[in-house]
Amino acid sequence: MARAYLIFIFVGGMFAAMLGHCSSGSASRSDGAGLNERVTEAGLTTGNQAASAGSSRLTDEGSVELQRADDGHFYADVQINGATIHALVDTGATEIALSRADASSAGIATSIGMPEVIGQGADGEVHGEVIKIDRISLGNKEAADMPAVVLNGGSETLLGQRFLSKFDSVEIHGNTMVLK
Repeated sequence: MARAYLIFIFVGGMFAAMLGHCSSGSASRSDGAGLNERVTEAGLTTGNQAASAGSSRLTDEGSVELQRADDGHFYADVQINGATIHALVDTGATEIALSRADASSAGIATSIGMPEVIGQGADGEVHGEVIKIDRISLGNKEAADMPAVVLNGGSETLLGQRFLSKFDSVEIHGNTMVLK
C-alpha cells in the first residue's frame, strides 16, 4: 500500500512539473500594429520598440537582445537548417542539445531507440545521438557543420557555448541578455 502511494506521489509530481513547464514555456507577442518594428525570418524583431518578455530583437548595431521570459530564462528563435527553433539560451551548457521534435523540424534524422549514452545527468544516463547541424544562425552570426546532440528525452532545445562563442560577448543587464 505504501509503495502504491509513493508511486502515485511520484507520478503526480512529474505530471505537475510537466504542466508547469508547458504553461511557462510559451510567450505571447503582440501583433505590433502601429509600431516601428518588423519580424525577420529568424523570428527577431527590429526597430526601436522595446521587446516584450521572452522575445528577441536585432538592434541597429547588429546585436541580439533577448528579454527574460516569465520563467526567468532567456530564449531565442534560432534558424537550424532553415527551420525556426525556439531554444533556451544556456550559458552553462557546452553543447547544443536539440529535442527530438526540434531535430525532426530541422530535417535531422535520428534512430528510433537512441541507445547511445551521451552523458550523465542527475537521474543517471542520458541517451541521445551526436549529430552535425548543417546551418545554424541567430542574428548576424552563422555557423556550418556545428556539432550537437539530439536528446532522447526532454522537450526543450538548449543553445550552449558551442554556438554562443560565435558572439564577441554575452552580457546580462537586468532582464536583458545582449549577444554582440
